[in-house]
Formats: sequence, C-alpha cells, structure tokens
Amino acid sequence: MLVFIARRILIAIPTILLLIVLSFALMHSAPGGPFTAERDLPPQILANLEAKYGLNEPFHTQVITYVKRIVLDFDFGPSFTYKDLTVNEIIAQGFPITLTYGTIAFVVAVLIGVSLGIMAAVNHNSWLDYLAVGVSIGAQVLPNFVMAPILVLVFTLMLGWLPGGGWEYDDPRYIIMPVIALATSFMASIARITRSSMLEVLNTNFIRTARAKGLPIRRIIVSHAMKPTMLPVISFLGPAFVGMITGSVVIDLYFSTGGIGLFFVNAALNRDYSVMMGVTILMGVLTIFFNLVVDVLYAWIDPKVRY
Repeated sequence: MLVFIARRILIAIPTILLLIVLSFALMHSAPGGPFTAERDLPPQILANLEAKYGLNEPFHTQVITYVKRIVLDFDFGPSFTYKDLTVNEIIAQGFPITLTYGTIAFVVAVLIGVSLGIMAAVNHNSWLDYLAVGVSIGAQVLPNFVMAPILVLVFTLMLGWLPGGGWEYDDPRYIIMPVIALATSFMASIARITRSSMLEVLNTNFIRTARAKGLPIRRIIVSHAMKPTMLPVISFLGPAFVGMITGSVVIDLYFSTGGIGLFFVNAALNRDYSVMMGVTILMGVLTIFFNLVVDVLYAWIDPKVRY
C-alpha cells in the first residue's frame, strides 16, 4: 500500500509543476496586459511598471522565477489590482469562506445522495424508487446558477426567512442557501451513481448467497453490498469536491459571500494575472490532491487496484 501511495505522489509532483508552467504560459499569451485594461499608459510609465513586477524580463526567466517562488516560498506574488495585498493574502481572505460552505455542501450532497441511491435500489420499482429518482432528476436540472436566484426569490424576497447575501461565521442563516444551491446538482449525480451501482451489486452471486443463508437485508447492505457499491461513488467524489469549490464562483456572485470566486472573477475582468494564476494553481493542486486521495481510498477498498 505504501508503494502504491508513493508511486501516486511521484506522479502528482511533476503534474503540479507542469500545471504551474502551463498556467503561466497561457496567462501571458493572452492579449493585453494588467496595466492596459482601461486606458493606454505613457511608454515610460508602462516600462517602469513592467520593470517593477519583472514583466520586462525574458519569458523563460519569468517562468523560472515564478516556479521557484511558489515551490520554495509558496508565494504567488503581489496583486496587480489590489496594490496593498498579495495573492497569498487574497487567497487567505476568501478561500476559508469558500472551503467552509463547500465542505458543508459536499457532506450534505454525499449523505443525501448516497441515502437516496440506496433507498431507490433496495426498493426497486416501488414508489420509494420512483420518488428518489424523481427527486434526483428534479435536482439535476437545477444547477447552481438556476437554484441560487430561485432561493433568493423564495426565502429572501417572498418569505423573508434568510438573508439574501453576505457572510457571518457565527450566523448559520448565511450558510443555508449557498449550501443548498451548491449541493443540489451534485447530490443528484451521487444518488444516480449509487442507485445504479447498488442495483448491480444486489444482482451478484455473493449477495444471492447471503440472501439464501437468511441474512437480514440490513446486514446484507451494510456488511456485504456497501463496500463494492461505493467504488464508483468514490471515483466521483474527488472531482465533485473540487467542482463544488470551483463552482463557488456563481455562489459568491449571487450571495456576495466574499469567497475566492469573487476575487477570481474580478481578477479576470481587471486582467490581474497574478491572482488568476494563483487561484487556478490552487484549484489544480486541489484537484490533483483529491484525485490522489480517491486513488488511495479506491485501493484500500479494492486491493486489486494496487496491482
């Protein structure tokens, strides 16, 4: 198992380095620049700004300097738009908010999705199955950019139960609507995968043998069917978690939470290359990390994967 984990880590390290280099190259190949967004600057002022941020150096020198700064000091550099803030400070300000409601939404989506999928599979072709499938389909057609304004319209403008925007850690009312909007479509996907996987497992020979021995259905599900059922679900959960974090761009815009998504959108509009690259690299590293976690969990559940 340790050899398997070490091999996955050795693959992840060059992947992260390649991600950093490609992000830097693609960002600098875009037309325009961070200092020419609104109006043209005098050539002397533009040259001074580029010299200050090292943009006048050869491309390969900029790439090497940027990679060294990230690898050795974990420093994404200064922001071109927010003069008094570095990219690290911007990420430290917005990412904890995004991570908080993203993690809660992930837990809610997994718990409800897996429960719906198991309930539908165990009660196949019953009214419970039709209800679970109907809920999943209804949730699937409501992505976060559709669900968010509906929630604000109903619970804020019509009922007045929840605040329509803002963020306070001590007040759970600010978390409810972002979590619902973010978790809905992912919950539906998890429910569909769980249902299909559980139906397939319940029709296998070892489950028929367990039933023939007279084991109760609850014990069959928990002790025998759950582990193989979760294999395709776990494969989906790694990208799903990162998708919830990256999907927070819409949530941050609609609910004004102050999360990292809002900074990312503002950086794109203002051509703040350093912030865009910092957030992009952060999301890429999270994707690689959680895929690594999924690989390890998959190998732990199914030892055949290690070979």
